[in-house]
Amino acid sequence: MIKAKPFVKWAGGKRQVLDKLKKYIPEEFNTYYEPFVGGGALLFELSPNNAVINDSNQELMNVFNVLCNDKKYTKMCKYLNKFEREHSEEFYYKVRDIDRNKRKYNRLNECKKAARTIYLNKACFNGLYRVNSKGEFNVPFGKKSKVNTYDGENLLNVHSYLTNNNITILSVDFEEAVMNAKEGDFVYFDPPYDSDTNTFNSYTETGFNKDEQRRLAKVFKYLDSKKVKVMLSNHNTILINELYKDYNIYIIEAKRNINSNGKKRGNVEEVIITNY
Repeated sequence: MIKAKPFVKWAGGKRQVLDKLKKYIPEEFNTYYEPFVGGGALLFELSPNNAVINDSNQELMNVFNVLCNDKKYTKMCKYLNKFEREHSEEFYYKVRDIDRNKRKYNRLNECKKAARTIYLNKACFNGLYRVNSKGEFNVPFGKKSKVNTYDGENLLNVHSYLTNNNITILSVDFEEAVMNAKEGDFVYFDPPYDSDTNTFNSYTETGFNKDEQRRLAKVFKYLDSKKVKVMLSNHNTILINELYKDYNIYIIEAKRNINSNGKKRGNVEEVIITNY
């Protein structure tokens, strides 16, 4: 079976470092947990039969839920086809601004919400997902005259994987998402990255600051005490090295592809941290 690939472009996506990540994956594990699943690059690469995936971005997880249902999946694709036909700058802002009216937005069915999420991701500037303090999507138009919202074969592979395996889909706090992990399970944390300078982390309206990094480290240590296999990705920063100094820290090079300033894209040092 051909493996599925991410169906959205996501800040911090792992497709370009998959080979490096796979070097540190446990040879055996039971249930796979990914509390910051994003586009799901590692999830799809590993394709575990049993998994719990989570992201605090409710719009993204709504897409995953829609992809688990045959009728909803088909209906979402019909919306996407319609969005592609009507695509223009004016149409983009019309779709983008639906969430300014919460009452109107809440009346949308989950299939149309899912199609909106994918369309905005493909049509916005640089594939960036960013919201303001009110939780409203605020990325400008990407200036594409045409937009391809999905690869039919790949989306079908995603749909098949999610429906033919035991995949639990959540949108809760990362700590809650791993509360049932036990000895022999494998948890992969790919949080919004820490930085020694200002960096993008507005995946949700709440952001992810250094206090959250510290809370995540406590969860990592708690899982370690339960003999859960844990792996974490982050930037190679002073704070991260301090928080995980008792564990295995491997430095890798990665490319930063999402930045409003093209000059700030390029190679950066990341770390892969494991407790095994």
